[in-house]
Amino acid sequence: MRVLTVSAFFESHGGGIEIVASALAQALARRGHDSLLAATALDPPPATSNVSSIALTARDPIEAVTGLPMPLLNRAARARLEDEVRRADALVIHDALYSTSLLARRYAERHKKPWLLIQHVGQIPYSSRVLRTVLRVANNLVTAPMITAAPQTVFISDVVRSQFTHLRCPRPPQLMFNGVDGTAFRAATENEKLALRQSLGVSAQRPQMLFVGRFVEKKGLSALRVLAALRPECDFLLVGNGPIDPSNWDLANVRVLGRKDRTELANIYRAADALVLPSMGEGYPLVVQEALACGLAVYCGADTAAADPAASSFLEGVEVDPRAPEITAQRFANAIAHPLSALPDQEASVFARERYDWDANAAKIERLLRALL
Repeated sequence: MRVLTVSAFFESHGGGIEIVASALAQALARRGHDSLLAATALDPPPATSNVSSIALTARDPIEAVTGLPMPLLNRAARARLEDEVRRADALVIHDALYSTSLLARRYAERHKKPWLLIQHVGQIPYSSRVLRTVLRVANNLVTAPMITAAPQTVFISDVVRSQFTHLRCPRPPQLMFNGVDGTAFRAATENEKLALRQSLGVSAQRPQMLFVGRFVEKKGLSALRVLAALRPECDFLLVGNGPIDPSNWDLANVRVLGRKDRTELANIYRAADALVLPSMGEGYPLVVQEALACGLAVYCGADTAAADPAASSFLEGVEVDPRAPEITAQRFANAIAHPLSALPDQEASVFARERYDWDANAAKIERLLRALL
């Protein structure tokens, strides 16, 4: 099949949705499909040999003001997207609340192409009442109708699925957790961990707490800042970028590593002791599964810890209040073990690498698409 994957951004944007979209597109290609990935040209397309990238010219004036990424295609890009939809046999659309997704749906229906929606997130409890209201209205007016219109919907989190169980869908929605590259994301040996820390220039004795994600409010950056101040005996390694700049926090135990490719990121996971993610409303972030595969302790929001019930015993869920970052930070500070284990959790690593598999996900997507043809 010629399968067109539509995402708001390419993987280089740094968010979880686009990383998942790219990984699934590559897995579909490995199954012999003519796999294409269309996304906005705001970031460089991936350098993959088995997936054809379609860069769509766009602008994103809304994210700089609100923190909400919402790219808008120009006329030529809309025409290009429609042409690619016309040529495709089937579409995989990632997340409803993007103009790229809405346009892909419109063109798929216009040209009678089967399409599948993968819904990653639901309601996000922003600290701003205005943003919470805007997102709630958008979910009611855009996301819910998209889900009910989709010939097939797939959720990547049980928590997100539960937010939309009241909707009537053409086919029963499916639950499919993100995959993990088990070759790259694995637990380190003790010697390997020490060598990785030396290469990164981080302490071999101090606990290394890792954050991976966009530097935006919904990721819990305000709570993370307070947490770093509360736990000065720990180092906090921050991977990512965004409108918030943690290098301005003036905290000696915070180190901003910036954006990293997948190989570099896997090494940073193996050098760390724990992942800290004080966010809410994200579904089941890929970074949690990658951290588990590397054997890290994981401290995350309670809703994230409930996304996959089978993984709950490996996750430390902490109640997050986005309107009270000091309280949230104190809860995380209390939850973090004293001391942290210096050795990776091999049981968690084996669990994650066996349970989360991109190729198995691609096979499921293939079956669902063929049922729509």
